[in-house]
Amino acid sequence: MRGHRAAASRPSRVRARSAAIAAFVVLAAMVPAVASAAGTQEVDAELPYVCTLPSGRQPAEVRVSAAFPDRVEAGEAISPTDVTTTVELPAEAVADLTALKAVTARSATRLTVGVAQNESAAEATWRGTAEPVALPGSGPLTLTATGDVPSVTGQSDGDLTFSAGNLAVDLALSTADGAATDPGSLTVDCSPAEDAPEKGLLATVQVGTETAEPSGSPSSSGSSPGTPDPSSGTPDAPDAPEDRQGDRAPKAAENPPGAAADRDAPPCLYDAEHPPTPASLNAYVTGYTDVKKLDAASLLPPSCMLIEQGNPVDGPPDPDHLVFDTVSYADFHYEGRKETPPFESTFLAFGFTPVKATMVLKQTGPVTIHSRITMRLSDFRTTTDTYVRAPLTLQVTDLEVNGTPLDVGAGCRTEKSLTSLEPDPANHPGDHLVLYGRGEQDLGMPATGYLLLSGGVLSGEATVPAFTGCGAGGENLDRLLTASVSGPGNQIKQVQGQTCSIANPVFGDEFNAPQCTSDLQPHVIPVPER
Repeated sequence: MRGHRAAASRPSRVRARSAAIAAFVVLAAMVPAVASAAGTQEVDAELPYVCTLPSGRQPAEVRVSAAFPDRVEAGEAISPTDVTTTVELPAEAVADLTALKAVTARSATRLTVGVAQNESAAEATWRGTAEPVALPGSGPLTLTATGDVPSVTGQSDGDLTFSAGNLAVDLALSTADGAATDPGSLTVDCSPAEDAPEKGLLATVQVGTETAEPSGSPSSSGSSPGTPDPSSGTPDAPDAPEDRQGDRAPKAAENPPGAAADRDAPPCLYDAEHPPTPASLNAYVTGYTDVKKLDAASLLPPSCMLIEQGNPVDGPPDPDHLVFDTVSYADFHYEGRKETPPFESTFLAFGFTPVKATMVLKQTGPVTIHSRITMRLSDFRTTTDTYVRAPLTLQVTDLEVNGTPLDVGAGCRTEKSLTSLEPDPANHPGDHLVLYGRGEQDLGMPATGYLLLSGGVLSGEATVPAFTGCGAGGENLDRLLTASVSGPGNQIKQVQGQTCSIANPVFGDEFNAPQCTSDLQPHVIPVPER
């Protein structure tokens, strides 16, 4: 995190910065408030984990450091700062990566943190990113990731505990010449070892006045009775929906009967397996993808995206502009899986043979949303450039040629992710799709173009890789699908709808258009554009 510039120097710039930040908040983010704490406790916890690698389950050491307030009042937000997650993978992990001809690895971490107070419990995801590191010639691999984390609010008196749970380490791998390995990415799933102390307790923060004796570090106190076991993947179920308000993220109500059918879109809800945080958004996306070889287009129906919005940080210094960068993360969500609903397309293969295919886009890693907000100090005109990077494979589940069904089998898919020309390959290696959108706004006027919160059009161009695993009963259909579909130059136009902010839902009134349904689904279902 970066501190504010000194107020004594260039006061006019400070006034401009204050006004600009106010406008930025309206445009781009709900920035969590930092609690006004009496003191700060520095946490540096070393925890044993077990990680699943291609060679099998291996022990690993995870170190989590952060700064927490000692005490806050009920209703005050707690925002851990200086959060660092360091993962030491054993030499066996290095051997697994070098077997893929990798020489460097760029990592991103997703640490599940259990938050509990009294009888209430919830979960948050602490995300971090790291610069690429060279793989060592021998010994363990150390990966150090940093990043902002969601704020948490204790609504009543009582100790509030933070406990480390499951950890996912996403690795983007590069060869000696800078190209991506095959595969270009690998996710290492880790869980606390059985001998992890005190269920991975990181810190205890006193909330209000009726609190137990504080713990300044993980080693000075045991877990509170309400502390969940984050390694189980879900927190203990609260007695009532209001009990899940510890992080100001209301529990999403169950989808009422018939709602999905009435809305002509799949449900888009957070649930026990995907609990919301204060930064949680959801939105529908839809659009068309050209299939250049077939001179046709395929329609992606409305698909649910669950989004974790990042906090803004200062971008590159610019004497004439204020620049902010935000990195958010998203997942497709369909029946609990990170994929789109099945969609059907009909083409004329080779110009004369009708082909009907049912397809699904499946994630192979996290979708990242990088937004750079640039505000001109002379008139506060703001532009926002957003790049969405999505590692997605295309799976064919059913195929019919000239009215005759062909059994494609259960594993018919592209060999690797759809790819695009990456504008920043040094910082974003690996195979992935890239979509771009630009938003603009003059001070006091409505925004135009694409913004993460309000949605809009994203566009890009995809190369479809060759297909593999297609066919059953000894019949190989890989060459048929590759010849019909695979290749570069496939234009994409995707439309994202208005997001619903789970922590601050807008249901609509005489002044505001509705953004959320009563059960916290996105109200807006966008219409695809050609």
